[in-house]
Amino acid sequence: MKLLFIFLLTSFSLFSQKKITQEEFKELIIKGNALVIDVRTPVEFSEAHIKNAINIDYFFKSFSETISKLDKQKTILVYCAAGGRSTSACADFKKLGFKKVYNLIGGYDDWKE
Repeated sequence: MKLLFIFLLTSFSLFSQKKITQEEFKELIIKGNALVIDVRTPVEFSEAHIKNAINIDYFFKSFSETISKLDKQKTILVYCAAGGRSTSACADFKKLGFKKVYNLIGGYDDWKE
């Protein structure tokens, strides 16, 4: 039983992510050493995006392979349109060993308002 509890606790922390507000997201961008990852489609990205964001479409077959090549020491700031894809993307980053992964609450839809 104790082993199961430790496994569940470890699994939760491995796949958990920090959801942050627009203000916190902006502060981390200003602080530097962060990669801003837009996981929307290229069409969505071309219409508008956060300055200096990198577009890596969550639905691309090579999504995991592409993000695995990024610097794991960097802070990863992820967003999509409303938060669904970015939640899944953050879990993928965590599975690949990224430690500092943050998900923008409300996504770009809230950011642009």
